[in-house]
Amino acid sequence: MSQFEQLYEEWLQMNLDHESNPRRREFLQKGLGHGTIEFLRSVWFPAIGNFNHLLPEWEVRDFNNGFRYLDLAYMPGGAKGGIEIQGYGPHARDLDVRRFKDLCRRHCLLSLDSWTFLPIAYPSIVEEPKQCQQLVLAFIGKFIATDVLSTLSWLEAETVRFARRLLRSITPLEFAKHLRVSDRQTRRILHSLVELQILDIASGQERARTYKLRL
Repeated sequence: MSQFEQLYEEWLQMNLDHESNPRRREFLQKGLGHGTIEFLRSVWFPAIGNFNHLLPEWEVRDFNNGFRYLDLAYMPGGAKGGIEIQGYGPHARDLDVRRFKDLCRRHCLLSLDSWTFLPIAYPSIVEEPKQCQQLVLAFIGKFIATDVLSTLSWLEAETVRFARRLLRSITPLEFAKHLRVSDRQTRRILHSLVELQILDIASGQERARTYKLRL
């Protein structure tokens, strides 16, 4: 069993064990859809490495006092992030007018209820997983960008904010230019943030060449 499969099974079972809502529990017992599982396998897990704050088949109320279910909800600290996997058949090619109107209404209701919504097309998961990973990193950045440890120095905090704004690994020279400090001081800051487990070394062994934010 791969690391993904093991953590996925543990995560799904944990959601089942902690769910008292019979409606959502029934959905979870049926298992997640193929598109959702492939998104987690090919996009979410390679980009994030865990399932923290991620909730499958999350129940939300609509304005007609009914219930709707998000494929995945991302809710760190009570935030509202919704992820929906859009299959090409049911959501595009075979979509009739009634279902199309309902889909638009669903998105409107979620937005009015302060949800940040990320729709991902299933063909993109299969054909462009790296691009989808970048979207996921940007999506998560909307929820974590404002949280910087109060114990960090100003330069350390600005280094973290800069890393969160870019969707890639960053060189020490880029950090130095942004912070307007020397290469030696920049490397001391980066080393400190790696020790605090805020940044990771993305490439380089004896001498780090690039760094990335730890999520």
